[in-house]
Amino acid sequence: METILNFLGVISWWGWILIILAIVAIRDIFFNRKHTISHNFPIVGHLRYLLESIGPEIRQYFVANNREELPFNRIERGWVYASSKNENNYEGFGTDRDIYLHQHIFIKNCMIPFRVDKNHPNKLDKTFLPCAKVMGLYNKRKKPYRPGSIINVSAMSFGSLSAKAVESLNIGVQKSNAYHNTGEGGLSPYHSNGGDVVFHFGTGYFGVRDENGNFSMEKMKQLVEKNPFIKAIEIKLSQGAKPGKGGVLPGAKITSEIADIRGVEVGKDVLSPSAHTAFSDVSELLQFIEDIAEQTGLPVGIKAAIGKTEQWELLAKLMSESNKGPDFITIDGGEGGTGAAPPSFADHVSLPWIYGFASIYKIFQQYDLTDRIVFIGSGKLGFPAKAAMAFAMGVDCINVAREAMMSIGCIQAQICHTNRCPSGVATQSKWLQKGIDIPLKSDRLAQYFKTFRKELIEITHSAGYEHPSQFTMEDIDTNVDDGELTRTLKESFKYNKNSVAYTCTQDLKDCTYLGGAYN
Repeated sequence: METILNFLGVISWWGWILIILAIVAIRDIFFNRKHTISHNFPIVGHLRYLLESIGPEIRQYFVANNREELPFNRIERGWVYASSKNENNYEGFGTDRDIYLHQHIFIKNCMIPFRVDKNHPNKLDKTFLPCAKVMGLYNKRKKPYRPGSIINVSAMSFGSLSAKAVESLNIGVQKSNAYHNTGEGGLSPYHSNGGDVVFHFGTGYFGVRDENGNFSMEKMKQLVEKNPFIKAIEIKLSQGAKPGKGGVLPGAKITSEIADIRGVEVGKDVLSPSAHTAFSDVSELLQFIEDIAEQTGLPVGIKAAIGKTEQWELLAKLMSESNKGPDFITIDGGEGGTGAAPPSFADHVSLPWIYGFASIYKIFQQYDLTDRIVFIGSGKLGFPAKAAMAFAMGVDCINVAREAMMSIGCIQAQICHTNRCPSGVATQSKWLQKGIDIPLKSDRLAQYFKTFRKELIEITHSAGYEHPSQFTMEDIDTNVDDGELTRTLKESFKYNKNSVAYTCTQDLKDCTYLGGAYN
């Protein structure tokens, strides 16, 4: 034994490394049947797997140019990060975009911009920008709601996001007078920190389900009564990343707390049904909306990604005939998605936002319904120029998800579905969440929203308008191709949005509906 110990003691570090490599090589050659590369190329094959595992990070930081990455390129991410920190978000030496590329957006400025006098609300607060419409006003809901901000947090569940991330977002929307959509995972304690909330539910009815997993009106009434900060209710029909497929929350993310809130099992994948059990056709959906609004007194809306439009046409027809229907409609784009989704769905199912929204808006316009609906756009619209385009097409509010995540620290690692999010935003790991400083991150979400609104106001004023609701389809040009050069949105999509009943921003400031406060 002493001889063996003496022998081991004289082996150098290099010797130990060679012994370990020899053991790995023997294992690869004689015992490895799962991985062809490491079997055929022992030791070296492991290097290939290592480099492959960090390939996205290498491309993100060292290979891809500033405008190349998807879903958000480096310039877009940098703008969100700088805006949320109230840092310099300008760019020098002119744009590095190819402004002749297909679908590039041109906003038409006017010779003499809108002038802000000394008593104007935007002179006193350069970020003041409430929604020009009121949810539930036309349908005479008991508690109509005017969003205090035209940009808000889109549907992201506790479970998909971490507790600290959700809490940061909720406190952040309170600081910026915006609202926070819960996502379909139910109302958690982390949604209850002062921000206005839109309660969102899907086919799993989490938070408002009975013991059989079906929708419970009684639980919905109790939820609204106990939580007066819930200002509206949104029914998810589908979402951008996986329309026609229920929500997916991997079992690795399901803690006992999440299981209690959702009414599911710990550690087991949660796969929501693809269709609702509370209704089976458009007329039943319409009645379902009215029942919830009657029982809760709140505005009720629907959210969907767009494909076929026949059922939307039927919905518009029934709304026109009955004077009933959703108070708001959120249109998601196929380019959206914050959680787990099969690539076949994320890449190919549902239309991009610009095509989907145009097709739906035209339907409701034909039935003269646009004045009674608050239209919400969701799908990579969290940038002022894209928002101006969306307002020109007919939206009244913008919901942002991934942009909000980036404002509180998301680095676009694209491993949200693994529970290993390095920034702590999309993981249930307590260790990884420790990096989230809630007061700091909530300030950053609020600052991103304020910077967004300030820049959108400035773009609006440069176009000669006071509020972005005044944009028309003819105010925006897009590149079509080399032969056509550019077309206005009106020429491209064959409609012009209806005018919004807007007087002036001062009236919005004085309005008693602002921020949900209704007297």
